[in-house]
Amino acid sequence: MRRLRVLLVVGAGACAALLGSERSAVSGPPDPEAGRAIFTAKQCDRCHAPRGEPGAGPALEQLRRPQGEMQLAGRLWNHVPTMFATLDQKGLEWPRITVAEMAGLMAYLQADPGRDPAPDVEKGRAALMRKRCLKCHRFRREGGAVDPDLADRRADYVSASAWAAAMWAHTPAMAVMASRQGIPYPRFSGDEMGDLLGFLRQATAAAGRR
Repeated sequence: MRRLRVLLVVGAGACAALLGSERSAVSGPPDPEAGRAIFTAKQCDRCHAPRGEPGAGPALEQLRRPQGEMQLAGRLWNHVPTMFATLDQKGLEWPRITVAEMAGLMAYLQADPGRDPAPDVEKGRAALMRKRCLKCHRFRREGGAVDPDLADRRADYVSASAWAAAMWAHTPAMAVMASRQGIPYPRFSGDEMGDLLGFLRQATAAAGRR
């Protein structure tokens, strides 16, 4: 348990580098059946069993339902504190998920980009401030000390699966850091996650035109 916590705290700075790095490429449309296999391989089914079967987390049917990709990304983000605490108590490591694996998982969980509305970039800008992201991260060289700058061009802004994989890697260490600084863990609802990514993409595009 202590080893997992120390790894996450030490890796807090490294998470920033991971956020901007290229991970396993996604080739072709995501395969729901491959996602089902990943769901089992990552042992997600140990906690998320079909309704009526024993499981520590929400039933599979609550996770696997028609939804937008960015909506699911927000739900995954919100899920971290409870799952982190559970794994920490059991002395288990946080599962690593590549972009390709995340794409398959999202397909298996019935996430459809067509269900996500067009992002509202002004709401995304407001979310960046309201969620207190800049307490740790920097944006256009302002804010916290965690690199890279959120306005820089980044591979994890390209797709919902890349974004979700980056968030999955980042959030455990972020949760530890937030707790140490007395910052409430930010939660996303509705279209907030999509709005935030839309704003960051716009900021990145603007920076590229300079």
